[in-house]
Amino acid sequence: MRIARFVLDGDPLYGVVEGDEVAVIAGDPFFQGVKPTGARHPLEDVRLLAPIIPRSKVVGFGRTYAEHARELGNEVPASPLMFLKPNTSVVGPGDPVTLPAFSDEVSYEAELAVVIGRICKDVPADKAAEVIFGYTCANDLTARDAQRSDGQWARAKGWDGSCPIGPWIETDLDVEDLRITGRLDGATVQDGSTDLMIWSVADLVAYASQAFTLLPGDVLLTGTPAGVGLVREGQRFEVEIEGIGTLSNTFRS
Repeated sequence: MRIARFVLDGDPLYGVVEGDEVAVIAGDPFFQGVKPTGARHPLEDVRLLAPIIPRSKVVGFGRTYAEHARELGNEVPASPLMFLKPNTSVVGPGDPVTLPAFSDEVSYEAELAVVIGRICKDVPADKAAEVIFGYTCANDLTARDAQRSDGQWARAKGWDGSCPIGPWIETDLDVEDLRITGRLDGATVQDGSTDLMIWSVADLVAYASQAFTLLPGDVLLTGTPAGVGLVREGQRFEVEIEGIGTLSNTFRS
């Protein structure tokens, strides 16, 4: 099932994407379940939003793919490397991203994102599927110069607009071997698979839940495959994940 959040006539709604239509559902599926209203609209007539604005946090993971760690001159960490993005970093599919004035080196990172479905803490890896609502595409935009200079990643990873997600949440997906592709102005620059991850998605959910109570709508970014590079004003970056779809955003100053 694909759960989308969208605007029609100025009102934000949730719906289930079925082919080229979206079936409107009542209320918030994270708390009220999926209850169809009977209303339907062509996808081309609605504007898709970020499928979720996290209630509390976005938890990112860095260097979860060995080749990506090496391409930036880093060692593979002994345990998952976590950071946080504020919910103000989240934007949706098609939204223009304003590049931060403090950085001259903003980098794209195509990633699989996990959306948490219920409150949880200290989740065993073999129970992780029970707390996952679904999956979406993400672009973990990073100001590389700030990342180098600051000594921590709050500004480099957390600026407004640094976390595009979408186009919707896929609730039924096997994430063991998903192809993740990143395209810059139509040219493929990242082409990897989740089977290259050092830790599984379940391992990352379990690890995050040891540190933080995870809430419905929290988003976990699972890391990026090799091939990261810089974006400039006027360019477009697309994240395509097998079984989910494509997230596309342009950049402006």
